[in-house]
Amino acid sequence: MGFRQKITTCLAQLEQYGGPVVDLLIRIAIFRVFFWSGLVKIHDWAGTVQLFQYEYMVPLLPPSGAAVLATCVELGASSFVLVGFLTRLAALPLLGMALVIQFVLGAANPDYNQLEHYLWMALLLHLIVRGPGFLSIDHWLRRTIGGSQRHIAAHAVKLD
Repeated sequence: MGFRQKITTCLAQLEQYGGPVVDLLIRIAIFRVFFWSGLVKIHDWAGTVQLFQYEYMVPLLPPSGAAVLATCVELGASSFVLVGFLTRLAALPLLGMALVIQFVLGAANPDYNQLEHYLWMALLLHLIVRGPGFLSIDHWLRRTIGGSQRHIAAHAVKLD
């Protein structure tokens, strides 16, 4: 076996065994950011509503509605991402939140213009494009039920 083939084999094994761990770590990181943010909102609900009313000023929604929606998305979608259930779908509203934080709030207030928001977006895009990986409920369902994520989501709705 030549040097090039050894390197190729080594890289393939690294991707096969290390890839699922990296995918899981990405899901844990996203969960940690958004779930903790949701918990902070719940802990001081009056303060949260005030933030949405006077600082965030999200267009189109009343402050209390925006606070409820943001909290539910942060807690619910991040939990789905953590366990790898409907991951691509769950990552979409989190990506939307990161985009709003960076480009709507960040445009109005430089304090919200942060590099870490771009990192969140990159990790979320990774999950949307590549999926949750081997160590996920999505992967298990795909192997058990078969089909695409759309098929899995339709099957999950039928189970209710």
